[in-house]
Amino acid sequence: MSKTCIGCGAILQDKEINEVGYVSSLEKDLCERCFQIRHYNKYQVVEKTNQEYEEILKNIAKTKDLVIFVVDVLHINQKIKEVLDFFNQDILLVLTKRDLLPKVIYEQRLLDYMDVFSNHFVDKIMISSQKNYQFDELYEKIKKYQKSPRVYVVGLTNAGKSTMLNQFLKDYTKSDKVITTSMLPSTTLNMIEIPIDESLTLIDTPGILDEGNFIHIIEDGKLLKKITPKKEIRPISYQVKGTQYFKIEDFFYLEAKDNQIIFYVSNALSIERYYQKKEMEHLVCHHISVKGKEDLVIPGLGFIKFMKPGTIVIYLPEGVNCYTRKSFI
Repeated sequence: MSKTCIGCGAILQDKEINEVGYVSSLEKDLCERCFQIRHYNKYQVVEKTNQEYEEILKNIAKTKDLVIFVVDVLHINQKIKEVLDFFNQDILLVLTKRDLLPKVIYEQRLLDYMDVFSNHFVDKIMISSQKNYQFDELYEKIKKYQKSPRVYVVGLTNAGKSTMLNQFLKDYTKSDKVITTSMLPSTTLNMIEIPIDESLTLIDTPGILDEGNFIHIIEDGKLLKKITPKKEIRPISYQVKGTQYFKIEDFFYLEAKDNQIIFYVSNALSIERYYQKKEMEHLVCHHISVKGKEDLVIPGLGFIKFMKPGTIVIYLPEGVNCYTRKSFI
C-alpha cells in the first residue's frame, strides 16, 4: 500500500522532485511541499481542477455517511449550493471563523440564513478554531448524527477544514499529527483519514476550487497576508452623499451614489475615499444593481453591505467574481 503525506494526503514518491508528493527518502512522513509550507512559508502551486474533486464528492455521496460541510463565515457564496447538490445524505453544517465576525452578530440568524442552500442539514453550528469555540458541542453533534465510524469533512478551498481538524486532534486525541494549513488554496491534495477514537474517523478532503476567488489571482505573499483577516473585523461605515469613490490598494475600486455602505474586509487593508473619479484601466468594470440591505460579495476579499437600493460600479482584477445576496448582518 502506498504511503501518503501526513500533511496533505499526497502519495509519497522519491523519483520526481518537481512532482506532487516528492520526498528525498520514503522514510519521511511529510512531503517536501508541506515541509516548505510549514517551516519556510514557501508555497508550491499545484494545478488542480474541480473535475478531480467532483469525483471525490460522487464517491462520498455513494457511502451515505455523515458529511460535515465546512463554510468560511466570511465567504458564504453561490458555489456552496453547487457542492451540496452532490449529496443526498445527512449534512452537518459548520460555519467557521466566528472570531472574525463582530461579537454583536446574532449567530442563529446567520445559521438560519444557510437554509437557502440545502434541505439536507440535520443540524448547524458556528465555531472558531482559533478560539476553540463550541468544539465540545460540535463533537457531540457528530456523535449524534454519524451513520458509521467514517465521517467526511467537505468544503471550498480555505474554508478552515484542516485547521478545524487540527483542533480536533489537539482536543480529543494524544496524536502529534498535524495537517498542513496555509492561506493559499489546494493545500490538502487527497483524502486524509484522522482517527479521533475507536468509533470515529474524520476524513479530510481537498477543498473545492472557488473560481473567481481573489486568492487565486494573488501572487504577492505579503498582499495575501493583508487580505486574509486574522482578528475580529471592524466594520467601516460611510454615508455617501452624491457620487463618491472608494479604493483598496490597487485592486479594488467602487463608485457609489447616495447610500450608506459598510465594508467587511481585513483590518490590515486601508480604504481610501475620493470625490473625483480615478482611472482604473488595469481593472475590469462591473455594473451591479443592489437592493436595500444587500451585500456585495467579493470572494476572498470580503463583502460590502448597502443599506439602500441603487446601481454601483465596481472595478476588480480580471478573473475575480462579484455578486449580491440578501444581507445576513
